[in-house]
Amino acid sequence: MSNQVFHPDWRSVPYWHEARSPVESEPGHPPATCDVAVIGAGYTGLGVALQTARGGRDTLVLDAGDPGAGCSTRNGGLVSTSIKPGLDELASRHGRERAWRILAEGHNALAWLQTFVADEGIDCELRVSGRFHAAHNPARYDKLARALEREPTGLGSGGWVVPPEEQHAEVATEAYHGGIVYPRHAVVQPASLHAGMLTRARESGARVLGSCAVHNLRRDAEHWLLDTAGGRVRARDVVIATNGYTGAFSSWHRRRVIPIGSYVIATEPMGTDFIGSLIPGGRVITDTRRVVYYYRPSPDGQRLIFGGRVSLSETDPERSGRRLHADMAALFPALGRARISHSWVGFVGYTFDTLAHIGSRDRLHYALGYCGSGVAMAPYLGTRLGQKILGHAEGATALDDLPLHGRPYYTGRPWFLAPSLLWFRLLDRFAA
Repeated sequence: MSNQVFHPDWRSVPYWHEARSPVESEPGHPPATCDVAVIGAGYTGLGVALQTARGGRDTLVLDAGDPGAGCSTRNGGLVSTSIKPGLDELASRHGRERAWRILAEGHNALAWLQTFVADEGIDCELRVSGRFHAAHNPARYDKLARALEREPTGLGSGGWVVPPEEQHAEVATEAYHGGIVYPRHAVVQPASLHAGMLTRARESGARVLGSCAVHNLRRDAEHWLLDTAGGRVRARDVVIATNGYTGAFSSWHRRRVIPIGSYVIATEPMGTDFIGSLIPGGRVITDTRRVVYYYRPSPDGQRLIFGGRVSLSETDPERSGRRLHADMAALFPALGRARISHSWVGFVGYTFDTLAHIGSRDRLHYALGYCGSGVAMAPYLGTRLGQKILGHAEGATALDDLPLHGRPYYTGRPWFLAPSLLWFRLLDRFAA
């Protein structure tokens, strides 16, 4: 494929940064002491900081880069109920009662985000668009329809089946075999959501420092000691909120979260009528592949934002952009002439049980592992974790202190990712 798939002025930064680029790092050195030190200035860390700062705790947020330079401003802006495993799978691990409550947390997070954005007055173009989850083969359509019929009492999605002959009302492609509409799912401008949270955290008294990586973390008799790029910090409580960017400062957590690159492109402006002809309802579109695609109109309706995993190993935005463009054009041949204006990558954090986790030990707290569905769950669990630190009962969740397992020989570099993705692609092609 020629260079013509890229606009002459294309950029290897998120499209969202055109409106809200990450805030440049605040100058200065960290204080020698604080009550709460939060490592990571994304959705999770800022959710924690909002609670603890407003609760009167001296709160410091540290980030290795500019606040918001990670996946909080690099995702596709899709807002769902976040929990991947179904009731039966969760029940086999945790019992049926807790499984129900875990699934309920996904619904709680979705509703919470809408309330939070409204209460905080954050202008992030949050819109309840609904999501069309498309079946990539007939067997998957049947499986989706059966799952919708068996939704647990009290956890209904409100969804409905769209048969193959009616799917063009949702997405103008012949590549799918019907699907399900989930009407409560939403979209957001992710960088604007982050910028609003950052503003509110600073207004609440939290100090947020970028370009201040944590190199070492250890415990003395009563406090945690953080060796940072700006000096040593002594803190009563420490929060690890780094998700797919978790570093060697905490090897225990790094061995339990898998960083996976999620690649995204934005087309040049194509006009609202054209984009509307591709996705008539303006919904988020996902599909049933194990190696998924996800896409949506841009907030102004002029572009298509198209993401997915396109490489067995991590690659650069130029190569990923070409591959995503080819996949996009296979779904929508009319987009073969569309040029890429932005191509980027963000690292999501997966866990081996495909669940988000929140926990604490010896005043070392964490919330991570959103498995590619963290736009609602990350700030939600960050908020709950901040409430826990303050000793508030409303901080309790069904995800608290679930076993967070690693794997033998895994130390934070996912050597198994390429063969796993190859296997998943074979399943997507040949299996139901």
